[in-house]
Amino acid sequence: MTGFRADRSSERRPLDLMVKGRVQSRVVFVDLVDISEGGCKIKGSRGFAKEGDRITMKVGDISAPLGTVAWVQDRFAGVRFDGEMHPAVLDHLVATAGNNFRMEKQRLHRL
Repeated sequence: MTGFRADRSSERRPLDLMVKGRVQSRVVFVDLVDISEGGCKIKGSRGFAKEGDRITMKVGDISAPLGTVAWVQDRFAGVRFDGEMHPAVLDHLVATAGNNFRMEKQRLHRL
């Protein structure tokens, strides 16, 4: 995890969302594990990214800022956004993810 910075300027918010992205020019589907105004943690298949790769991600109809892979460890990677994501957008993503989880849990319970 070279290049990893433990100090963060904003709070990480836990999420559990699958997102479509591009690492360099390859399309990837990754799990968004957590997110903040300045970056996020993602989980993908082994070797899906390497430190320094450029990445774009789209969560539903929301595009995250362009980012750079700051560290990779096993199937996880940290992304540092070039810009910042507005806190209201983060609130929306977290609320949407929570609603989707509750709806899926109710659907499975009915089966």
